[in-house]
Amino acid sequence: MEKREIKRPIFPKKAVVTAGMPYGNKELHFGHVGGVFVHADVFARFLRDRIGEENVIFVSGTDCYGSPISASYRKVVDENNYKDTIEDYVRENHNKQKEVLDKYEMSLNLYGASALDRAGEIHKEISEEVFNKLYEGGYLVKLSSPQFYDPDFKVFLNGRQVVGKCPIEGCTSDNGYADECSLGHQYMPSELIEPKSILSGKTPELRDVTNWYFKLDEYNDILSDRVDYLRTHSNWRKYLLNTVEEFLKKPIIYVKRKQLEGISDLEEKLPKHTIIDEPKKPSITFVFDNLNDRDLARKVFDKMGIRFRTGKTLVPFRVSGNVEWGIEVPEKDNLKDLTFWVWPESLWAPISFTKTYLEAIGRDSEEWKTWWHSEEAKVYQFIGEDNIYFYAIAEMAMFMALLGVNSKDKVDWHHIYLPHLIANNHLLFMNKKASSSSAIKPPMARDLLEHYTAEQLRMHFLSLGLSKKSVSFAPQAFMAEEDKEGPDTVLKDGNLLTNVFNRLVRSCFYTAQKHYDSTIPVGEVSSKIIEESNETIITYERHMYNHEFHSVIYVLDSYIRNMNKYWANNMKIADGNGDDNLRKQILIDAFHAVRTAITLLHPIVPSSCELVREYLKVNEKLWNWDYIFAPIYTFIEDALNHKLKYLEPRMDFFKKHESQISV
Repeated sequence: MEKREIKRPIFPKKAVVTAGMPYGNKELHFGHVGGVFVHADVFARFLRDRIGEENVIFVSGTDCYGSPISASYRKVVDENNYKDTIEDYVRENHNKQKEVLDKYEMSLNLYGASALDRAGEIHKEISEEVFNKLYEGGYLVKLSSPQFYDPDFKVFLNGRQVVGKCPIEGCTSDNGYADECSLGHQYMPSELIEPKSILSGKTPELRDVTNWYFKLDEYNDILSDRVDYLRTHSNWRKYLLNTVEEFLKKPIIYVKRKQLEGISDLEEKLPKHTIIDEPKKPSITFVFDNLNDRDLARKVFDKMGIRFRTGKTLVPFRVSGNVEWGIEVPEKDNLKDLTFWVWPESLWAPISFTKTYLEAIGRDSEEWKTWWHSEEAKVYQFIGEDNIYFYAIAEMAMFMALLGVNSKDKVDWHHIYLPHLIANNHLLFMNKKASSSSAIKPPMARDLLEHYTAEQLRMHFLSLGLSKKSVSFAPQAFMAEEDKEGPDTVLKDGNLLTNVFNRLVRSCFYTAQKHYDSTIPVGEVSSKIIEESNETIITYERHMYNHEFHSVIYVLDSYIRNMNKYWANNMKIADGNGDDNLRKQILIDAFHAVRTAITLLHPIVPSSCELVREYLKVNEKLWNWDYIFAPIYTFIEDALNHKLKYLEPRMDFFKKHESQISV
């Protein structure tokens, strides 16, 4: 029976990889690293091995502007007597972030900052270009909308200076801010329920302020069409597409049945609408054709004293604001003294960073277009689930507009090159959602390295399966003694390397040193080992293509344990019988297994794999996927006379943290 040939995935000729942008008011906590950066880095490293290092750009950076940074800066000035400027404050945090990312072996080509140095200059230029292009294309509109004002302090309040309850039906957010909640739901400020100023603790006033808005609500239909296309022509995660679809609904108002009892003249007062009345549900649903009709209906309900909740739908996406710490918006139509709202300008910041990197290596910075908008390239953006609205909806619509795609156009999606999004679910801490702004404070990424190695943590974070669901990070090093049960789960996947794989690699070296004068015996690899190795490579490649990192870890675990078992069972027979031919064959097979495993592990635990390569004394073609199925002799000039680097007794290639080693 003829064996069916497995179809392998096709990768782009070149790629940009981005990881979200941490705010410039804090150090990195475990969620930044474990929830996004590790996945982005492993994929970027894999692509460098797969399509060539020169064909991959991995960028990210500090999100420097916006009200959270301003608020944090004022706090350290008031409470800690901080003397330096807000730019100094951001730079300090940026440097701390970069330092921690380096400790976790993140291979960023550029970790920039949207307000600092050359990256900041280019980002300012890009921001102005984007605004002007959107304005000239007719994609922006001036809207006067209510903004919160604290009369006690005589100031307009920025987004994070107002807290209340999210108005979106079914939202479970702990915090609703001026026009977005902590889960990323968007709404107009006047919809926030029970708002309070964090300055005075009182209910703020609403005063009209005029800003620029992108006409996002007009992109509902074309975004729906794109979601349909992605479902059948891409490997976007299904839950990500489902989340996007939740926002692409007609404008809706939900009203409890009891609120409508005794009211007879409501129908004639409301704009055109349809009613969904399901007897078993406590609310009646009013569906409107457009956002304007829904807002007219809201006024009717307000006037009649009827309480209601709104549904998820697209609203105009604010582009500007009046926060002083921000990039100035070009003056148009007598609207001046505005700065960009931090969210839109952070969406095009990776383009700024790509331009900055290209310029730094002596390339034409305009070459960024061939990386972001061409058939041969692809942009992979790794984000957290809270940011799906911004990246999968607002960014996609704005980028369409910048490409000249009108909201009413019929689009051939095969020739519209937009970023590919990889959204991870929440990385919880001890089964609870932790963030700097919540009651559960997350451990800092730097602090984890006092108890675990970067490689142990990289393995563990990948294994958690954040592509499927939210998962708890439960490091015993941060637990009370009475809460510790069984082994530390953080170490499970790291132990595969520090115990099982270490044993196999060392056994190969020690056997070669003892019996073959530190050489690798030359011969054919057993067909069974070749078959299992090749199948592992193909399966690994498919999981990497689909960003199924937990499956990648599972495949590696199975392969390494099988190869270790093969060694242990057969070498026992060879040594027991003094069978040198069998010993030689096992060693040939085991070195092929080591060569295969470290190539697949290279994106995940790079330093230790480089150490093995150094002791093997083979060239760097070992990492190149053009040779992925080749035996180890391919990377050696003279196989018969090749000498391995001498391995000292009890040498560990994959090391445990010093705190885990018993004296």
